Amino acid sequence: MSQSRILIAILLLFLTLAACSNTDKPAQEKTELSTTIPTIQPTPTVIQPPAPGTLVVVPEAKRGPINPYIVGSNYGPWTAVPAGMLDAAFDSGIKVVRFPGGAWGDRNELKPYQIDAFFNFVNQIGPDGAGVTINVNLRDGTPEQAAELVRYVNIEKKYGVEYWAIGNEPTLFAAELEITGRADDYDTEQFNREFRVFAEAMRAVDPSIKLIGPELHQFGPVENSNPKDSAGRDWMIEFLKANGDIVDVVSFHRYPLPGSNPNGVFTFEDLQRQSYEWEHTFAYLNALIAEYTGRDIPIAITEVNSYWSPATQGEVTPDSHYAAIWFAELLGQAIDSDLFMVNHWLLAQAGTGHGMIDRSDVRPSYHVFQLFRRFGSEQVYAESGVEGLSVYAAQREDGALTVVVINLNNEAQTVPLLLPDGISRQAALWRLDMANDPDSAEIITIPDGDTLTFPAQSVSLLIFE
Repeated sequence: MSQSRILIAILLLFLTLAACSNTDKPAQEKTELSTTIPTIQPTPTVIQPPAPGTLVVVPEAKRGPINPYIVGSNYGPWTAVPAGMLDAAFDSGIKVVRFPGGAWGDRNELKPYQIDAFFNFVNQIGPDGAGVTINVNLRDGTPEQAAELVRYVNIEKKYGVEYWAIGNEPTLFAAELEITGRADDYDTEQFNREFRVFAEAMRAVDPSIKLIGPELHQFGPVENSNPKDSAGRDWMIEFLKANGDIVDVVSFHRYPLPGSNPNGVFTFEDLQRQSYEWEHTFAYLNALIAEYTGRDIPIAITEVNSYWSPATQGEVTPDSHYAAIWFAELLGQAIDSDLFMVNHWLLAQAGTGHGMIDRSDVRPSYHVFQLFRRFGSEQVYAESGVEGLSVYAAQREDGALTVVVINLNNEAQTVPLLLPDGISRQAALWRLDMANDPDSAEIITIPDGDTLTFPAQSVSLLIFE
């Protein structure tokens, strides 16, 4: 026997004698040998961080389901899809629609015929219709009217709307009321009090509904920059303190431009810088939710676009290519952060830059929906070792692996896409760039260790069947 084996044997004998000589244990307690078969834990997937200059995807490393409501939009009676563009709307890939989007819902009372017309429309989106969230009128409405709306939609008509929001951008009520001659210092205390009264009236009609709030007009990762009332109280923090026990989804809006650029000229670099704020925004809000509610509440961005203005034909106006690339990056980061919902502003609006559908054509943002409609339902591990180049991956229900690569740089990037053995090297490539819309796929073959080129300011979707 070797010396090492002798030492091991002596060590084992010593441990056995030590265990048998434990005098602290009462004599009547006899240790029985367990007959339970120990649970064998699955071997964790070993993930190597991406080397600099590479993209890596590991399909075996599952990261959980992706909420389909990540690809949502807004729609209301004050806008309409042109008749010639209805097919585009129905085939958009939208999974949920917020109704009636924007401030219209706090200025008007929804009529039954408007509600019925909307459901007739939304039920034709996609093969199974799209989900719906409804905002009740808070600023100019009453709890009784809100309760009646719930009764009509869910009890009388049985439309089955689960998620309801109370008001739209209460952070702007005080300024709006002053403009209209109705002087009223609308603050966090009044909003939080009214939110609860409305919520109780609505749930008295249908206890199963879930509530979305507070629908702030802006929110970001820096507390000092977030909306405050006239007394300096933070709208989000005060809402979580007062109504964190009854809200089911915490929501806000985000329009990064115009920012603080003194020249009033905005470029994609401004949007690109903002793209790096998303993960910090989501982490900050999750921390606030945990601190002030003690709960794990999902997050929704119920209005988002590059610019609050309906301007058109600018470098980063909502109808621009750059705005579409920025929106695609938001969706990727929202998936990474397990967001509940993202509602792009807006499904259709002729003559302004906000609608993804115009009078007779679609805007670049529409193509982002077309790409993500082909994305999978379960996220898998994907990371980038290239600055300004993002990668997101998922598994589809049909077994296909999907990989989205977003190039935020102003130059093309040629990098290796590292995939494990067993993944087909043939893929369908769908691409949105400055020169191409993703109207059809190109079949490509990726040799082991070979590189792919991603054009400047582009979104590429690879589908490995």
